[in-house]
Amino acid sequence: MDSNYILETKDLVFQDMIFYQDIKIQNQKANFIIGKSGSGKSTLLRLFNGTLTPSGGIIFYQGVDITLIDTIELRQEILLISQSVYLFDMSIRDNFKQFYEYRNLPLISEKEMKDILNMCCIDFSLDKDCTTMSGGEKQRVYIAIYLSFLPKIVMLDEPTSALDKENSHRVIQNVINFCKEKGITMIVISHDPLLSENFSEQTIRIERRTE
Repeated sequence: MDSNYILETKDLVFQDMIFYQDIKIQNQKANFIIGKSGSGKSTLLRLFNGTLTPSGGIIFYQGVDITLIDTIELRQEILLISQSVYLFDMSIRDNFKQFYEYRNLPLISEKEMKDILNMCCIDFSLDKDCTTMSGGEKQRVYIAIYLSFLPKIVMLDEPTSALDKENSHRVIQNVINFCKEKGITMIVISHDPLLSENFSEQTIRIERRTE
């Protein structure tokens, strides 16, 4: 496998219904996946981290068939931030604590929490109750918590769906800068063509193939 690519697929098929062209994800780059609704973009992300199982073909992660990798380890290194935002009905601080407890990880400092929240354009006290936030604010807190885990790959499925254009572009630029600094590969699905035009380092177009 080429070391320039962190994920590669070969003859990938899902449920004998979606047939993907062979795909290569560039290491430590901002990779955008575009395509029509129903083309299998969100499904592809779940195949990448082992949430779904292909009915045919192979996915290689750093040159290794992902079926040979422990599923929990795989999902910690290839992190999916889905469209469905889930936060606990508690403060921002307590949400960080809860997510870190679930992963059996030592909690980061409050300064680190604030820094990554600011990067995601959230300028709230850590005592802020998440139930009082707008959908866009919750989305940014959710992204911040997941990015703080520092995965090798972060996959973002419509990460700016609840944001206006100005905030969406600012957040994406900040996230890209953060991932560059930390050596994290990004895979982004977005229906906003301006996002991919402005920020993509590799754009992969998925076409629905039924055979």
